Amino acid sequence: MPSVKRFACMVLSLALCIASGAEATADPLPSWNEGPAKQAIIAFVAETTSPASPKFVPPEARIATFDQDGTTWVSHPMYTQVVYCLERVPAVVARKPELRKVEPFKTVLSGSREAIAKLSTKDLLKILAVTLSGTTVEEFEAEVEKWLSTAKHPRWDRPYTELTYQPMLEVMSYLRANGYKTYIVTGGGQDFVRAYAERVYGIPPEQVVGSAGATKYGTDKRGKPILTKEPKLLLNDNDAGKPEGIHLVIGRRPVIAFGNSTGDREMLEYTTAGAGARLGLLVLHDDATREYAYGPAAGLPDTKVGAFTRDLYDEAKRNGWVIISMKNAWRRIFAFE
Repeated sequence: MPSVKRFACMVLSLALCIASGAEATADPLPSWNEGPAKQAIIAFVAETTSPASPKFVPPEARIATFDQDGTTWVSHPMYTQVVYCLERVPAVVARKPELRKVEPFKTVLSGSREAIAKLSTKDLLKILAVTLSGTTVEEFEAEVEKWLSTAKHPRWDRPYTELTYQPMLEVMSYLRANGYKTYIVTGGGQDFVRAYAERVYGIPPEQVVGSAGATKYGTDKRGKPILTKEPKLLLNDNDAGKPEGIHLVIGRRPVIAFGNSTGDREMLEYTTAGAGARLGLLVLHDDATREYAYGPAAGLPDTKVGAFTRDLYDEAKRNGWVIISMKNAWRRIFAFE
């Protein structure tokens, strides 16, 4: 009969084995339904991180890129940053009263949602240029953080930062746990996203690639060095600008890339054209009940915000990119469900 000490050691060993087995079999993507998308991600990670695999990717080359709007958080009915800029107009006009009677600022100040919805892309770019410049980078970050602390989405009445997609947060964590570096590559403003990326996604500011405006070096009244944001676009990180931004900031071709719209096409093309193991994935918004449904691919309604066209759908099929059906692939969409 074993001694008490030996028996205790046996029990401890058994417990450790059970715990180890449970950890090994734990589902890394619990918010995903079993299916092609989940299987593709897990298989890809296994193949690229196993030294014995012919598709092994060395740790330094494990780069994963994620578009933001419509890929990692809600983008409808309007991009979050555009909402921020529209709501910043009164404060900007208070500093520059001459804009009060100038379009498109006059329309925004009217408060007419119908009129604001009709603003052209050119009008919105004017608004973005004025509301995203004229402050130091630190002042801008503080303004964004302050706005995010109170602003809420009109449908869910929750902060925008709570409307991140839980399945995508799990993928980011899963990739990082397997030696991947995760980057946000977005058409949104680089400084805007950097203000919250680490807190929301676990992605530090230096791993955010976005549309970038110019800054000017100077000193404040006390002689302290500062950078002031200027109304000059240096990089439009959308469409072809995404791979250009990736090369400029990251310096390596991604191994895996996630997107959701035509603005991500070139990023997926660039990613999957590389040698060795590659994976491109696109989120299809086809769940009007839990989120939104828009395409116009797959017979879904058309949209001006993050369109997933039939051409993009066909290209995804030709290239073997994984189409993630939000309705079928995601067990839950938000953490609060």
